[in-house]
Amino acid sequence: MTDPTTHSQPAVDPALVARVKGILLQPKSEWLKIDGEFATTKSLFTRYAMILAAIGPVCSLLGGQLMPIMGMKLSIVGAIVVALVSYGMSLLGVFLLGLIINALAPNFGGTANKVQAMKLAVYSWTAAWLAGVFGLIPMLGILAIVGLYSFYLLFVGLPILMKVPEDKKVGYFIVTVIAGVVMYFIISAIVGAISMSFVAASVGMAGLAGMGAGY
Repeated sequence: MTDPTTHSQPAVDPALVARVKGILLQPKSEWLKIDGEFATTKSLFTRYAMILAAIGPVCSLLGGQLMPIMGMKLSIVGAIVVALVSYGMSLLGVFLLGLIINALAPNFGGTANKVQAMKLAVYSWTAAWLAGVFGLIPMLGILAIVGLYSFYLLFVGLPILMKVPEDKKVGYFIVTVIAGVVMYFIISAIVGAISMSFVAASVGMAGLAGMGAGY
């Protein structure tokens, strides 16, 4: 009889783990490998981005419910909505970053290629997504700054995937980062506004409950 355990699938795709390790620890050689790989925007998101982008929202959801900051805790419904919005906006942000990278490439002597640009946006954001794990402990949220390593990954990958000359890669990188940072703040403001609306609603409900208990 065949042992069913020999056919069990691993909990995490080994290829995904290998890609994460490669892009973080050996970015230049990994970018060279990525440059020649076949991919589509759909495969980049469904097999990689959609998985890693969930780390931050899920960890923040759990951390916020288990260890609320200053005693403030969103209702479970509110926390789930904020997590879903954060997740969606994170994916949208990376997709838009890919479009920005592609649109800017010809201006810096590079080759416009939407799939290559999406590869760059998705894989460079690996560090930022992994840093979302600090959301499990809100007091350690400041450590998410390690996610800035994603900018270094982007810098290394730009000339390789978008064929930008060495003498123009710095300017290309700076303009791309500025556009990305502006987009990040817009997305953060949207998620923050939604979060605050649920906090206000929670406080309001608590106040009403307190008033009712006083009668």
